[in-house]
Amino acid sequence: MKAGKLRFAKPNKYWVESSHKRYVPCAGDTVLGIVVDSKADNFLVDIKGPTLAFLPVLAFEGGTRRNIPKFEMGTLLYARVVMANTGMNPELACMDATGKAAEFGPLKDGYMFESTTGLSRMLLKSPPCPLLETLGKKLAFEIAVGLNGRVWVNASSPSIIILVANSIMKSESLSPVQQKIMVDNLLQRVQ
Repeated sequence: MKAGKLRFAKPNKYWVESSHKRYVPCAGDTVLGIVVDSKADNFLVDIKGPTLAFLPVLAFEGGTRRNIPKFEMGTLLYARVVMANTGMNPELACMDATGKAAEFGPLKDGYMFESTTGLSRMLLKSPPCPLLETLGKKLAFEIAVGLNGRVWVNASSPSIIILVANSIMKSESLSPVQQKIMVDNLLQRVQ
């Protein structure tokens, strides 16, 4: 048994969506991972799953044996889960299905915080999250959201980063209308 919202996708896919702290990797998910170790052929990346994920050194746009990226321990990466089977470590790639880097790769500067998987899904769903839409009309910032419950925010000033991060963390239990009201109140106080 599992508590949550019953979701449906055509033609006949049903699932129960709930909010957890623990992430279960699924192929196609975008995640924020932290490099914990590097080996000759791959990097070991923490994606908040039951096991560490493998990121092959060739899983980058234009990746060859001569062109191997160098990442220090603790580097934050935006990646895509390519393969996730039970009993095996998930495999990541820093490129989309067509082999292009797109938005994937290391994330510099900014602030990363952890949330629940439900909040991550809310931020990523379509139509756009009212919280991010309202913030985006007034402030300039970058955001990367992983389905594993990690969120990265970057902006020109630390005060904007803090405002956006705090707004996101406070918004999980709010309705879309309440989210807009909260953001409007925060922006009025700042200006």
